[in-house]
Amino acid sequence: MFKNMPGVSPSGPLSRDSWWTPLLAWPLAVAAAIRLTLMMVAHARNGSNPFSVIDTSGYLLSGRYLLFHGSFVAQDGQPYLSRTPGYPLFLALISLPGPEFAVLVQVILSALTVVLVWRLARGIFEDDRIALLSAWIFAIEPISIFNSILLMSETLFLVLFLLSLERLVQFLRGHRLLVLAEAGIFLAAATFVRPVTYYLPIPLALSLSLVLPGVPALRWKAPAVLLLTVLPWLAAWQIRNWVETGFSSFTSVGVENLYFWETADLIARTEKRPIFQVMRELGGGGSNYVAAHPEQVGWSQAQRLDFMKSETDKVVRQHFGLFLLSRIQGSTRVAFSPAASDLISQMTLADPTEVERMRAELHAQGPLYAAIKFAVARPFVGALMAGLEILLLGTYFFAVKGVLRRGVPGACLWLLFGVWLYFMAISGGALGGGRYRLPVMPIICIFAAAGIRIGGSPHTALHDDISRIGNG
Repeated sequence: MFKNMPGVSPSGPLSRDSWWTPLLAWPLAVAAAIRLTLMMVAHARNGSNPFSVIDTSGYLLSGRYLLFHGSFVAQDGQPYLSRTPGYPLFLALISLPGPEFAVLVQVILSALTVVLVWRLARGIFEDDRIALLSAWIFAIEPISIFNSILLMSETLFLVLFLLSLERLVQFLRGHRLLVLAEAGIFLAAATFVRPVTYYLPIPLALSLSLVLPGVPALRWKAPAVLLLTVLPWLAAWQIRNWVETGFSSFTSVGVENLYFWETADLIARTEKRPIFQVMRELGGGGSNYVAAHPEQVGWSQAQRLDFMKSETDKVVRQHFGLFLLSRIQGSTRVAFSPAASDLISQMTLADPTEVERMRAELHAQGPLYAAIKFAVARPFVGALMAGLEILLLGTYFFAVKGVLRRGVPGACLWLLFGVWLYFMAISGGALGGGRYRLPVMPIICIFAAAGIRIGGSPHTALHDDISRIGNG
């Protein structure tokens, strides 16, 4: 496809440190046009409502209080433990002119991720054609498009996370510790936006010690540099939480999700009841927590969170096999769900109660049953979901082909495969859904581009790397 394009070759006329080529203008323009069109159509159909979700008001209010008063508190005036300050502060700043301007900023950021994907792919393969094709594929990637107009943390997180991955790949190429330090700073910033990467520095540090056997000095220096540029920032926020509330974790969202989702899911499975009914009984799902637990009226945040953790641990121990099954099923939904419910809600293609019912059936009966039932009731939406699923499976198919081509540096392959596994594992469970696949979609798109790219050997870099390790 790009064989006769001027300025595109496996080596390319661009320097390794280039962040732009004129050939990126087209995929960047297409990405921006698609996202802007979605923004305008959603606004025309439903005003500013499709831009806000249940968490948006919490982000906005806490961010504005931090911006104007210097305190990060929730709506009740208590220190905000459920969120980290990165995205609330960002949203408070960009929403000052209005919510539409905030969405426009996110659309621009989402379009610019195309450039970051190009840069990451170029660092992995050192092939301008694969890099450019990666940019084109990600320009039309559905989850990135859907999330671009939601006032949620995903888009900003993706920008920072891609910057961290790009720096990591450049470090593996050039072994410069300053570049690795930059990767750590971007990873810390991404964690303050979405704490889903809170545990990632540890496996990354261990991976660095394993993939640098030919550079003995870096086997301890690289992990140390990465950890020293990430962990102190996270520790400082944990100390803040402990000092202000007695709760010593980075955020309470993990405890709350495990209690309101995993515990509710296990109870619902064993008692054969709808998960959202159990969730409301536990004080989640939009209900009042104190009303569900009146004995906790005078309790502190830390005491309530300790109670949630204790209850979750007790239920998980009683049904550990069912818990593992739930995690695996959730990871499967993350990997293969078309993530169409966000688009359906944004474009009001179905009544909100129908979407809520589909999500309930998704948890109770599985994605295939829920999709078929919804498609029968809404043929157009069903066709849309089928199209998105076919696109996803096609991307996976070519991504596997891309992994099997020669030329992928073993260290980079192990790094990206490990990142994919991390997100699949941590995003599983009852809460797992297709939108949580967003952080790994750039990786999948890059390897899909390598799979589409004509040429290359069927031998695998992974096989070569295993053989090299086995031979000492």
